[in-house]
Amino acid sequence: MNIHEYQAKEILRQLGVPVLFGKAVFTAPEAGAAAFNDFVQRGVSTIVIKAQIHAGGRGKGIVYDPISNDPVMVMDKQLRGVTVVHEGNLADRAYNIAKGLLGNKLVTAQTGPEGKIVRRVFIEEGCNIGHEYYCSILLDRQTSQNLIMVSTEGGMDIEQVAEETPEKLLKEFVDPITGLQGFQIRRLGFGLGLSGKSLASFVKFIEVLYKAYVETDCSMLEVNPLVSTVDGEFVALDAKVNFDDNALYRHPEYLELRDVEEEDPLEVEAGKYNLNYIKLDGNVGCMVNGAGLAMGTMDIIQLAGGRPANFLDVGGGADVQRISNAFRIMMSDPHVEAVLINIFGGIVRCDRVANGILQALEQVSVNVPVIVRLDGTNAVEAREILQKSGMDFLVAATLKDAADRVTEALERNTIPVV
Repeated sequence: MNIHEYQAKEILRQLGVPVLFGKAVFTAPEAGAAAFNDFVQRGVSTIVIKAQIHAGGRGKGIVYDPISNDPVMVMDKQLRGVTVVHEGNLADRAYNIAKGLLGNKLVTAQTGPEGKIVRRVFIEEGCNIGHEYYCSILLDRQTSQNLIMVSTEGGMDIEQVAEETPEKLLKEFVDPITGLQGFQIRRLGFGLGLSGKSLASFVKFIEVLYKAYVETDCSMLEVNPLVSTVDGEFVALDAKVNFDDNALYRHPEYLELRDVEEEDPLEVEAGKYNLNYIKLDGNVGCMVNGAGLAMGTMDIIQLAGGRPANFLDVGGGADVQRISNAFRIMMSDPHVEAVLINIFGGIVRCDRVANGILQALEQVSVNVPVIVRLDGTNAVEAREILQKSGMDFLVAATLKDAADRVTEALERNTIPVV
């Protein structure tokens, strides 16, 4: 589960990670009032106004009007997702910038051209930056160890750094038995060229950051940029937190931080029915039981000349209601041009799945070709049920048959539909 920057920073602050003072606002008047009351009155001369969306690259992102698609201009300048304000009337500037952000569309390298609507703004005090670094902690599934990565290339697109200059990305794997060791942090610090006060501050920062990562059951914690001030103190200037969904039962309070407006509506809808659904940008919807088979099915679609429109695992109990809800959610995606159902009858018999499909299609309108491949217990009986149903299925017996049917469905727009 992802959360916003301001939420992540509040959690980190409570766990001892150095962060700057900031305040989240939801309207332009709130932004103006906060800039005056919480910053100007405290003697702060520089503030940073940040759009809050679940995507990176906000500093380079451009704000557009969602209707006209024209760039939003503030003070004769094209508005971006992050703005530093250090001159003029801070309260007035904060009001105008927040007004330009809220309700408009922020397009970044991670959002794609469709962008994301900004509904929250974070106002934060500025700091005297000496140098920007990159830092992240995540679970490396190949080694089953937590991985700490740092780089001198802070504030940059880390994917580009990893691809073009991988030697600038320093890594330390943390043994789950011994835990993070002091020499590992110092080795990272030396690799960044730190010494003296800066090295001591970096060691302390990584110690508390790693502790926060473990205590909150994160699957990923990224600070980009991590900055050292001109005084040599390390501060998290940004924070991106992703919680491990499987551990949320230990942190029920974090569920209150979820912002469903930042999530795909179809994924939110699927979650209501405990369907494992992830929307993709393809044209073939797939419904499968079992994550491994789902991944294989997505490969089949790709090899057949299509692109998966979703990952959808209906689980072992593929009953009528689950199949019906799965169809309804898949068909809500306007990009779906065909549907491939690939079920292995182990826990559930194939004939029961076939009858479930027929009953589900009485409840949901499906106007694209449907390819069905059932294998396992009572697979032959299941195929007979589908072929005798009177509905125009494309029935496949093997994985190759399924791939061929997908190709046929995509190449021939005259294929009959259910």
